[in-house]
Amino acid sequence: MPPTHLAPSAPELKRRNLTFAEREEIALECARGTGVRAIAHRLGRAPSTISREIRRNSATRGGDFDYRALTAQWHADHAARRPKISKLANNPALRDYVQDRLAGLIATPEGIAFDGPVVIWKKRRAVHRQSRRWSSAWSPEQIAQRLKVDFPEDPTMRISHEAEVVPIFRTGR
Repeated sequence: MPPTHLAPSAPELKRRNLTFAEREEIALECARGTGVRAIAHRLGRAPSTISREIRRNSATRGGDFDYRALTAQWHADHAARRPKISKLANNPALRDYVQDRLAGLIATPEGIAFDGPVVIWKKRRAVHRQSRRWSSAWSPEQIAQRLKVDFPEDPTMRISHEAEVVPIFRTGR
């Protein structure tokens, strides 16, 4: 067995999305009655990718799966335009509210500082770990619930705890 640094490089990865040419090939092979695995092997794609593409974009007329490449490409292009601007990007008041609580900088709308959620320190093992910056910060779940209390009449000041975390990880890419 040759050393790994002399081994041939890995094959170039395919694009993540199917191209229109690949969709046309899928349509031709489906019309010929070729199986999913054979189509996948010919295109160099996973069989699950081809199966999913056929299942999502087939019209079921008379019980048969009628796959059309042009329709499938239109659906793919339409789905690619779908991502919308996040609530945190659109609403500066909501963004500031979430950022302040995630950072532990908490104040009333009048600017009066107040304590965040109480974190019970159980005095286990490391005594020097009593005061931590994150102990004053709120969790995304706490922020999402507190928004309902602080802004009961304002539906624009609502966000799920999962949507709060997404921009944090997105900036690290």
